[in-house]
Amino acid sequence: MRGKNILIGVTGGIAAYKVVEVASRLKKSGANVKVMMTRHATEFVSPRTFHEITGNAVSVEMFGDAANFNVAHIALANFADLILIAPATANFLAKMAHGIADDLLTTTILAFDKEILIAPAMNTKMYENPATQANLEILKARGVKILEPASGNLACGTVGKGRLPEPKEICAEVEKFFADKILSGKKLLVTAGGTVEAIDPVRYIGNRSSGRMGYEIARSAGKAGAQVVLISGKSEVEPPSGLEEFIKIESAIKMREEVLKHFDSVDAVVMSAAVADYRIKNPAAQKIKKSAETLTLELVKNPDILKELGGLKENQILVGFAAETQNILEYANKKLVEKNLDFIVANDVTIEGAGFGVPTNIATIIWRNGDIETFDKMSKAALAEKIVERVADLLNKDKKFFPLTVNH
Repeated sequence: MRGKNILIGVTGGIAAYKVVEVASRLKKSGANVKVMMTRHATEFVSPRTFHEITGNAVSVEMFGDAANFNVAHIALANFADLILIAPATANFLAKMAHGIADDLLTTTILAFDKEILIAPAMNTKMYENPATQANLEILKARGVKILEPASGNLACGTVGKGRLPEPKEICAEVEKFFADKILSGKKLLVTAGGTVEAIDPVRYIGNRSSGRMGYEIARSAGKAGAQVVLISGKSEVEPPSGLEEFIKIESAIKMREEVLKHFDSVDAVVMSAAVADYRIKNPAAQKIKKSAETLTLELVKNPDILKELGGLKENQILVGFAAETQNILEYANKKLVEKNLDFIVANDVTIEGAGFGVPTNIATIIWRNGDIETFDKMSKAALAEKIVERVADLLNKDKKFFPLTVNH
C-alpha cells in the first residue's frame, strides 16, 4: 500500500466513527490518505479527528475549506488512485446513482474515472427498500464495487442487515484493489486448520495446527483475483473476507467429502490443512468415564486425501505441505513423488519461528524436478504471497519462478 493515494468519503451515518479506524489502518499500511466529509457526517465525527489521523487537511465544503486547491473537486479526483465511500447512506447512493452533484463529495465522484469502493450502512428496511436496491444495481452496472453490509445489531435498536463491515474487512477490500491480479479468472481450493477425530462426545484426537498458514494463503489468493473456496478444520483464526465459500469441518472424512465435491471445479488446490492420519475405530456414543487405570483406543487409518487428489488430477495444480521434525527434505520429497504434487512446502516445526501457533514460518519449496527454494524466517502472510505467486506462474505458465522441467 505504500505510495497509494486513497480518498475516503464519509457520509452522514452513525457508522462514521468506524471509519476513523479505517483511515488509521490505511495510513499505517503506508497509504497516503485524504478524507472528504459531507456536512451531515461532521455531526457524528469531527473533521479534526480525521486530520490528526491522516496528517492531511479534511475537505467538507465545496468552497469554504478548500483554499489549498485551485478547483477542489478536480484536485481531489486527480489525487486519488481509489475512492472509498464509508459509510454510504441511502441518500448518498441515490445521489450517486442519478448523477446529482450538490456538494464536494458528489461533485468529486463525477470527476473521478478510476476505482470506487462503496460500503453501504443503514437501517435494514432502508437497505432492502426497492429504491435503494435499484440504486445499488445501477452503480454495480457502472463497475462500482459494493461491499455487502454485515448483519447484526443496528444503532436504531433493530437487528438485521445494514451494519458497516469491520474496519479490517474494509481495509482488506481496499488492499485487493492494489494487488496484482495474477490469479484473475482462476478458482482455488485451500484447506487449513487441523482435523479432529472424536473419542466420545467430549474428547477428541487433534493436532497443534492453528490454521493461520492456510488462511493467509486463502487471503493472498483472493487479493490476487482468485475465487477461493476455503475448507477449514479446527482454527481460532478469523477467515478472510471475500471468499467464494467458507466451509467448516471437523473430521478427516468430512474434509475428504468437501474437497472431492469441489475438486473438479477448481484450477488449483493448496492442501495446507493438518489432516489426522488416524481416527478412532468406534467412538463412544456417551462420555467415557474415568474408571480403569488405562484406556485402550483402537485407531484406523484415515483416507489419504492428498494422494487421492494426485491420482485424480488432470489439469489442476496440486500443492502439499510437509510439517516434519527430522529428515525434512527426504520426507518431503518422498511425499511430493508419492502424491503426484507440483510442488511441496516443507518446514521443520521444531525450529523456533517455524512451528504451529506462531505468525512466522521458515520454509523450503521442493519442485517436481528436485529444484529447491529456501526461505528465511518471514511472516506467514509473506510466505503465503510467495506460494500464491508460484501457483499463479504454474497456472499462467509464466515460468517466472518454477523450473522449466516441471511436468504436469
